Amino acid sequence: MTCEDPDDADRRPYVDRPVTDLDGAARAAQAAAMHWGLPEPELLRRGMNAIFVVDGHALRVGLPTAPATASLELARMLAGTSIRVPAPARDDVVEHGPFSVTCWERVVPSGAPIDWNSVGAMVRAVHRLDRDRLPAAYPLPSPAAFPWWDFEAMLDDLGDEIDDRAREGIDAVVERHRDWHRFEEVVACHGDVHPGNVVMTVDGPVLLDWDLLCVAAPGWDHAPLMRVSDRWGGPDGLYEQFALGYGRSFRGDPVVEGYAELRLVAATLLRLRAARHDTGARVEADRRLAYWRGDPDAPAWSAQ
Repeated sequence: MTCEDPDDADRRPYVDRPVTDLDGAARAAQAAAMHWGLPEPELLRRGMNAIFVVDGHALRVGLPTAPATASLELARMLAGTSIRVPAPARDDVVEHGPFSVTCWERVVPSGAPIDWNSVGAMVRAVHRLDRDRLPAAYPLPSPAAFPWWDFEAMLDDLGDEIDDRAREGIDAVVERHRDWHRFEEVVACHGDVHPGNVVMTVDGPVLLDWDLLCVAAPGWDHAPLMRVSDRWGGPDGLYEQFALGYGRSFRGDPVVEGYAELRLVAATLLRLRAARHDTGARVEADRRLAYWRGDPDAPAWSAQ
């Protein structure tokens, strides 16, 4: 099966819209905390979801494309495997306006460096999952359905906000990898394996944020880590440790290297879009554009 299968290509990922109404998300978190008998929650971070914390719990406020109960079902299913994931703390979902709120046990960092060898082994286990065991309600699209991977539409939307030199660099990469979505083999993929989605605990690493669960080539889950050291300021050798745990490296594979390069394009365009309503994002967007201009002194990127 390839990602040309319409049953996969047309489905949206579990979350594909960021939380931009932070006040509304806060009201939803407060309503959920009251429902579950918890104290006032505090905002931890905001991205595609707004995460609030309270009394050892994490309240996840988002705009899922499927019933939020499916995320609880997925976590319970994965808990029966060798893949460490956050555990649901409540069995129900609070709906408040457009938002869905789920409650999770808060993952406590140990302070130790992430064991990327173990993360690689977990991702290998993800790729070996029987897709028929996954909750039927949880979306399992091709990445071709991710809006931010529609580069033509993204560039049409942002064209006036990108200078000519940076645009030339971006266009060259998009054109070179135009057939990126024609996967020869597909497996279940986490879809967003990077340092921000892994927490090291006393029991080992925990893999967070399954919003972009998808069906793609195995190299899809390698690509985010292949550029962490050179572009995101990550430690040297991070990907090599991950690949060792996985049992295979895709370093030098032109197709997977293409996924990695295109992820940098997507990350740049998303930060440019975020800058429209977040002045802080503009600074980071400019850092990323410097890379596409071919600036030899382009600074490392920040996740924020």
